Amino acid sequence: MPKTAARVAVAALFLVNGASFASVVPRYPELQDSLGLSNAALGTAIAAFPLGSLAAGLLAGPVLARWRSANVAVWCSALLAADLVVIGLAARWWQLAGALFVAGAMDAVVDVAMNAHGLRVQRAYGRSIVNSFHALWSVGAIIGGLGGSLAAGVAAPLPLHFGAAALALAAVAITSRTFLLPGPDDSAHRGTPRARPRLHTLLVLLALGALCAASALVEDTAASWGAIYLRDSLGAAAALSGGVFVALQAAQTVGRFSGDRLVDRFGARTVARTGGALVVVAVGGALLWPSIPTTIIGFALAGWGIATIIPAGFNAADAVPGLPPGAGLAVVGWLYRLGVLAGPPVVGLLADAVSLRLGLVVVPVAGVLIVLLSGRLSRAAWRRTSRPG
Repeated sequence: MPKTAARVAVAALFLVNGASFASVVPRYPELQDSLGLSNAALGTAIAAFPLGSLAAGLLAGPVLARWRSANVAVWCSALLAADLVVIGLAARWWQLAGALFVAGAMDAVVDVAMNAHGLRVQRAYGRSIVNSFHALWSVGAIIGGLGGSLAAGVAAPLPLHFGAAALALAAVAITSRTFLLPGPDDSAHRGTPRARPRLHTLLVLLALGALCAASALVEDTAASWGAIYLRDSLGAAAALSGGVFVALQAAQTVGRFSGDRLVDRFGARTVARTGGALVVVAVGGALLWPSIPTTIIGFALAGWGIATIIPAGFNAADAVPGLPPGAGLAVVGWLYRLGVLAGPPVVGLLADAVSLRLGLVVVPVAGVLIVLLSGRLSRAAWRRTSRPG
């Protein structure tokens, strides 16, 4: 049936999106060495990714209105995959930063487009399925991370690795276009009158954006600095370079596949607060007693802790009344990327000034923020926001 095929196609786009950037993560140490970058310089280059996301994030709404979510999700996914080749060929700091900026811009637009189309498919089903899409994103990230670790372990040339990944991922994205839902995008809230004051709506979106930013900071820190911390601080072999990121993504995937049942039983607030506390304890403990096993296990537990937070935040943003189609998603997506922008350079500066181990303290701090902000999910998140279409 069309909706079943569309569900598979959207899942494929989420998987491609997760695998695209995750393919780069385990190769950061080699990029750093080949370009002769300090920790601060690498962190600043990595920060170009969220900066590109910020530059393009608020344009996602108008772009979707002009070209529709299906077209935008597919072709921007293909462009994001192609940008991997540029990253692999970077010979200067500014080339790496520029390629990551473009990747961030494409990722921000794809993020809104594939979530918007996924919510459209969810309305066709008449029940919640969006968590499974985010779980497939995590599966893609695991595939990309494992592939990157394998490539690092066999010392595959960066252009060869990234070129092969780009071809495969772009092919999957383009193939999915045939199976997405036809016609214009709809909205669960079309015609809904503004039910709350503008200030209240803004505060809700700010809180949801900050909550998602804290969750994304945990994940982004593992992606940006996990491989370097394992290698330089703990002496891990190249084949283990993706261990932190892959462990976090694996646990996050399990958490997302089981998240609906946990939230139904215990409530979104309890699940989120428990997850935030787990981030504090697990990663805080790994930093107090540093070793390769405790670090990988600590970040794995953190991945489980943050599993449902961004899907819940996006679901809640889509439920905010009185907003145009996709506006809540675009605003919260932009806000959480704004928060993530500061992460890599802050960690890099702390690493150069003191130690990378101290820089990773931003992760337990993010866990504290999750605990404090999760109350916003108590009523809005994991509530069905749509009707069968």
